[in-house]
Amino acid sequence: MQVVLLAIVTFIFAIDQFSLTELLYRPIIACPIIGAILGDVKTGLVVGGTYELMMVGNMPVGGAQPPNAVLGGVVAMIFAVKSQLPVDQALGLAVVFSLFGQYAVTLTFTFMSGMMARADKAAAEANPKGITQVNLISMCFLGTLFAILAIVAYVGGEAAGTALNAFSEKASWFMGGLGVAGGMMRYVGFAVLLKIMLADDMWGIYLAGFAAAALLGNVDATSGATLLLCAFIGAAIAIYDYNMNVKIKSITTSGGDDDGI
Repeated sequence: MQVVLLAIVTFIFAIDQFSLTELLYRPIIACPIIGAILGDVKTGLVVGGTYELMMVGNMPVGGAQPPNAVLGGVVAMIFAVKSQLPVDQALGLAVVFSLFGQYAVTLTFTFMSGMMARADKAAAEANPKGITQVNLISMCFLGTLFAILAIVAYVGGEAAGTALNAFSEKASWFMGGLGVAGGMMRYVGFAVLLKIMLADDMWGIYLAGFAAAALLGNVDATSGATLLLCAFIGAAIAIYDYNMNVKIKSITTSGGDDDGI
């Protein structure tokens, strides 16, 4: 039953990367669902939150695909739950397997490039059914590839559990390295996101957020709601900045001799 359910949700997550909600496949949502299937929702929450930080900056640019978040999350959950590996070590191994998801997406794009002529013909003929059929073929192809890889990972992960545990005892230095690498990747993912999004004039607000989190997190009365309070502060700054920019634009566009400026 676990294998069947895992294949079904992986099929849906694979499609969700490019269609449907484009939210379900994110590790912070997908891993708890996989954890419920594998019988450990708590580990799913921990792995999902950590892996989301690792993948938050990974996004496709043109045809280039980053390591895949879906298959990496599935494998991380399998190793963390079935093989009883620590979360950081499971995530370190998952990064390797996430490359298979990257290859699966690239293979799908390559296969579908030959189908574009069929979609163009359907569009020229004003045939929406033909376009829908092309989309369904791509969804089924990608979902099936991911479902197969998830089943292989489940069977292989369960079979490799004893060997991995024995290896972790004999080569603790290697597993420790995986743990360190898995711990670092969450910061790398966030750094990639900042490189894309952070503007020079936002550094002060960014550092102020760290200071607010440190201060609020060390006060007993506010430590339980630190993230929420920081979000409120950020929303207040955003609203103020927006209103000020609107007022400045209205003054510069509507000002004249009559208003004394």
